[in-house]
Amino acid sequence: MANLPVLLAVSHGTSSPLGSIAISQLVAAVRRAAPDVEVAEAYVDVQQPDVPTALAALGDREVVIVPLLLSAGYHVRVDIARAARQAGDHVSVAAAMGPDRRLARVLARRIASVSKTAADISERQGARQQIVLCAAGSSDHGASEACQQMAELLAEETTVDVSAAFLSAAEPALPDLLDGLPSPHDCIVATYLLATGYFDRVAGEHCGKVAGLRRTLPLLVADEDPPAELVELVLDRYKQAISR
Repeated sequence: MANLPVLLAVSHGTSSPLGSIAISQLVAAVRRAAPDVEVAEAYVDVQQPDVPTALAALGDREVVIVPLLLSAGYHVRVDIARAARQAGDHVSVAAAMGPDRRLARVLARRIASVSKTAADISERQGARQQIVLCAAGSSDHGASEACQQMAELLAEETTVDVSAAFLSAAEPALPDLLDGLPSPHDCIVATYLLATGYFDRVAGEHCGKVAGLRRTLPLLVADEDPPAELVELVLDRYKQAISR
């Protein structure tokens, strides 16, 4: 078991102390769940160590980079892939966290926590429920497709109509979609972000302008234990990369 590759968990990085704590709590939970695996941390932006620095510190040991990113956008396809390629053949890259049904389950619990009832968003006669899956957004077409797939998984999980919207670089933009809501009281914005930070603040600003609109917390919250589904998902991505 001592020869297992190092799991290098790579997140985006954030200037938000609460966001940083939430991500580190997930990494710590992964470490506890897999005591035979060495788990290290790195970031693609904002925080240190960056990926090349972390890989250099690990030397020529076998490493699996597990992106703590919800879709395989630019950071996965370019930044992380380049760092792995430059480090050498002993470094491989696992798939991004999403899309995955386990993420939909966590989102569904977040939605239930802000619903008027656990079963329904609105109790008014004839009201039509709607969920908006709010993602950061990416110019990478594959990342946008992944978010659309997550919207479909969330719709299956909640049996509610789900539309994807984005905070940057992709369409539809969240403000445009919110402008078209016929009844904000019958809508919940599901925050499809790993933890609080810049994009969570932007989402809050947009949603705060719409009276009666409810919005969920991100997937990870600093004062909560990381959802078991996310710990399992990270370890599954690691195991899948090893078995390739």
